[in-house]
Amino acid sequence: MLHMINQSPFRAPSIETAMRFIQAADVVLLTEDGVYGAQSSQKYADLIKNTMANNEVYVLGPDVKARGLEGKLLDGIKTVDYEGFVDLVEKHNVNTWL
Repeated sequence: MLHMINQSPFRAPSIETAMRFIQAADVVLLTEDGVYGAQSSQKYADLIKNTMANNEVYVLGPDVKARGLEGKLLDGIKTVDYEGFVDLVEKHNVNTWL
């Protein structure tokens, strides 16, 4: 399962809710304002780090760039471009957290 999160963790509880339901082998993709959750210096960093221990966590590169977050993400976060985004969607069933 691909868990897509596009809401800022500072505006909606999407990240916290999704992490309660994630299973082994599931993948997380942070897009739009959801990429703020991947910052190394924010309160959700430990939650994301714990998730990365068992699951792949991706961010959409153009969204990271648009928000000026390059170089501010947690170590181990994987970045995908639009083609990689499509590949993830084609490979997994998708659950979008609003």
